Amino acid sequence: MNDSILVSIKKLLGITEEQTDFDADIIMHINTTFTILNELGVGPEEGFIIEDENKYWSEYISDARKLDKIKTYMYLRVKLYFDPPQNSTLLESMNRQKDELEWRLNVTVENLDSKGE
Repeated sequence: MNDSILVSIKKLLGITEEQTDFDADIIMHINTTFTILNELGVGPEEGFIIEDENKYWSEYISDARKLDKIKTYMYLRVKLYFDPPQNSTLLESMNRQKDELEWRLNVTVENLDSKGE
């Protein structure tokens, strides 16, 4: 299974793997989101960046308790940066989802830290 970070986010954005016109923009937004996740205490302590489709989710994090939340959070952030919805109700909904996931990731990190994991 291809768990390329770039390819999976492009797929969620409705962009095919072969379509590379927007890769530089999407990579920039992915890396910005990785910085935010790092500030939340998620992922490698030294941070994480991608440069192309050859970085994989398994390289970023192996904790299945966080991975799906991280993927969804990454998609929402990149979507809001790259192609925000024009409909204000949809925009507000996506922002609420992003904020809730951010809160849940923060709680997960705090719970794992308190358990010494």
